[in-house]
Amino acid sequence: QVPLVESGGGLVQAGGSLRLSCAASGRIFSINDMAWYRQGPGKQRELVATISSGGSTNYANPVKGRFTISRDNAKNTVYLQMNSLKPEDTGVYYCNAEIDIYGSRIYYVNYWGQGTQVTVSS
Repeated sequence: QVPLVESGGGLVQAGGSLRLSCAASGRIFSINDMAWYRQGPGKQRELVATISSGGSTNYANPVKGRFTISRDNAKNTVYLQMNSLKPEDTGVYYCNAEIDIYGSRIYYVNYWGQGTQVTVSS
């Protein structure tokens, strides 16, 4: 097992900023893609942003220009900088990572974090 531990959530006013972190630990040979998802109240979980092992990024349209995903490969950590937050950004944010736990370089296991609550007040 590879735990993904998230931190950085909280309550913020609209227009404010938060930075989420997610660190992987344990048996890790390499990490492929990492991502952030979120699930708002009464909504399905949706993709927020992804980052490849090489640093290529993709963002969901609602967060483009406001959120920035980054990673520190030496620390096995992914970050999500969230600026200009809106009430509709409220939800539980989950990190996701594809991790090579066997040293195969071709087989990656998908892991999820436990989620961190982000609440944006109007």
